[in-house]
Amino acid sequence: MATAFVPQKQDRARDAQFKTALHGKNSTSKTGFVAAISKNADAQKAAVAEYFKHWDNKRPSTETEDDKKTRLEEYATLTKHYYNLVTDFYEYGWGTSFHFSRFYKGEAFRQSIARHEHYLALKMGLTAGMKVLDVGCGVGGPAQEICRFTDCNITGLNNNDYQVERANHYANSLGLADKLNFVKGDFMQMDFEPETFDAVYAIEATVHAPVLDGVYGEIYKVLKPGGTFGVYEWVMTDKYDESIPLHREVCYGIEIGDGIPKMYKTEIAEQALKNVGFEIVHQEDLAARNDDIPWYYPLSPEFKYCRSIGDLVTIFRTSWLGRQVTMKAVGLLEKLHLAPAGSQKVTEALEEAAVNLVLGAKLGLFTPMMLFIAKKPL
Repeated sequence: MATAFVPQKQDRARDAQFKTALHGKNSTSKTGFVAAISKNADAQKAAVAEYFKHWDNKRPSTETEDDKKTRLEEYATLTKHYYNLVTDFYEYGWGTSFHFSRFYKGEAFRQSIARHEHYLALKMGLTAGMKVLDVGCGVGGPAQEICRFTDCNITGLNNNDYQVERANHYANSLGLADKLNFVKGDFMQMDFEPETFDAVYAIEATVHAPVLDGVYGEIYKVLKPGGTFGVYEWVMTDKYDESIPLHREVCYGIEIGDGIPKMYKTEIAEQALKNVGFEIVHQEDLAARNDDIPWYYPLSPEFKYCRSIGDLVTIFRTSWLGRQVTMKAVGLLEKLHLAPAGSQKVTEALEEAAVNLVLGAKLGLFTPMMLFIAKKPL
């Protein structure tokens, strides 16, 4: 019998202190690029060291089994510091919903992002008054949209103190504080009472779990009998073969640039859901629909799909050219001591992720939108 995975020990007081040290007491006063270059230098240095110790001087051809094991064991710290480093860059380039989406012709970027969230809520059957859990909620963008779309009540769970504070700030500023609540927690060891929620969803978040059985099992526990779990999962497809060097390089590039302890294949996610007791009622890779506009177009220089000035600004920031401009600007500010040391290294990791996300998609090796709708039996 396999040994059960032991979640990483938590120290919430230390995490809260580190958030204050990195961003200051009022961490909601700045956002985006300005916030990214305004972090405390010493705290930034510590976060960079803690995150990149898992990746520095390592590549797929040289990493050891111990390297892989350590990333799994320290999943919470790895992911937490990843978002300490990248959250502000994400908001600057992408907005408050940190996920991909499908695109229709003539559809604006923000509209596509919202529709992707609406589609998940629709497939799950979310309705007014339901008590819903958002696992790995980011800064709350999807919860805001799904709450408005369905009028349900959402609790967001997040292991990063900075994102929790920002999510609650946005909820308050948008007049949604009575419907939205964001809390600190590890999705591998949830604090909620069993059978608390009518429904649970996760949007491109459970990929940060060291083992999928662990996070899916916690979700199953807090879900009421008859409740629904919906997830857009990041997975490597059936075409992925870890023994092929190019395939492993693509996967590794996604892992290092997106704070992922280990990427898994579709079959592993499917089996994990079944292992913990879920009944899968719908399963589809939305990226495999052969849309005229690929989901990864914001990461590639395909400005022809932009439909507004806002789209042009967003897509420029997320395109290869925009990323190069950001990387060089951050590097210059770092040299002038106007940005904390390590900032350019973070943008370089994000660039490695972007390149390999697109390559993985073009080779058919990766999808960020493997949709599972699963039920907890009555």
